[in-house]
Amino acid sequence: MINNYFFLFLKGLAMGAVNKIPGVSGGTVAFVTGIYENLLNSIKKINYRSFKILFTKGFKAFYNEINGKFLTVLFSGVIASFFSVSLILDKLIQNYEIYVFGMFFGMILGSFYVIYYQLEKINIKTFIGILIGLSIGLLISFADNIEVENSNLVIFFSGMIAISGMILPGLSGSYLLLLIGNYTLIMVDSVNALYFTLIEIISFNFEFINDPERLFLLKVLIFFTIGSVSGLLFFSHILSSLLKKHKSITISIIVGFIGGSLLGVWPWKSEDISGEVSLFLPDFSSTETWVTLFCLFIGILFVVLLERLVHKH
Repeated sequence: MINNYFFLFLKGLAMGAVNKIPGVSGGTVAFVTGIYENLLNSIKKINYRSFKILFTKGFKAFYNEINGKFLTVLFSGVIASFFSVSLILDKLIQNYEIYVFGMFFGMILGSFYVIYYQLEKINIKTFIGILIGLSIGLLISFADNIEVENSNLVIFFSGMIAISGMILPGLSGSYLLLLIGNYTLIMVDSVNALYFTLIEIISFNFEFINDPERLFLLKVLIFFTIGSVSGLLFFSHILSSLLKKHKSITISIIVGFIGGSLLGVWPWKSEDISGEVSLFLPDFSSTETWVTLFCLFIGILFVVLLERLVHKH
């Protein structure tokens, strides 16, 4: 039992870490590691009925109703990753970006091996579903940045958008935040503001109360969190219902979506002064290319072996 919770915590760490990276989806990690439907169904149980149980039968009954142990362990990993694994990952991306994205590309490719067994049958409906998902994924990958004003309402909807990547395989919430220009504000500045604020509170230093910029960033994080929780509940109900009633077509769209999102993590790319990203083919005479391909292979191998381990246990 303890071993299962340990692996579940690690899956949470992985989900939280990759969800912070533009182009990669925490939902893909959940899907590949075999906890996707359990995650959706557990979140879906946080509703009027479960809160009624809370007030009539107590917290323990409520906790059991919503599969509390599963959610607590998983999201403990997700939250912990924001202040640990994701910080390491940020450093790796800064110094070894092409190798990191090579591994991510391989992990997503490897996920197709896993997802193939999720499809009950291949027919015209599932084929159309794959095309629909692929088209949406490619449209998002090629979308241009949008400039928006950072009002409380915009931050709230940014939270709903960002959390979608946690439960929608192939859809990167961080990438969508990049498109609307809020990635740095929310995923870097506000998270760092919370970290430093907590450190100061522990040290009994409350000078941040007189810092307008710090208070603004904390307010951003509050509205973002409210939006994230709302989005989590909203999307989980829709997806859980779709998987129950139209499992094959839903999974086929997810397959296409993940395929379309591959461009977002293509390792061989360059960025000009204006921030425009261009993709190019690898130079096979370069040592860097072969190291990247090795990382890509490791990514594929990791996912395939992880799937077999999950299937075995």
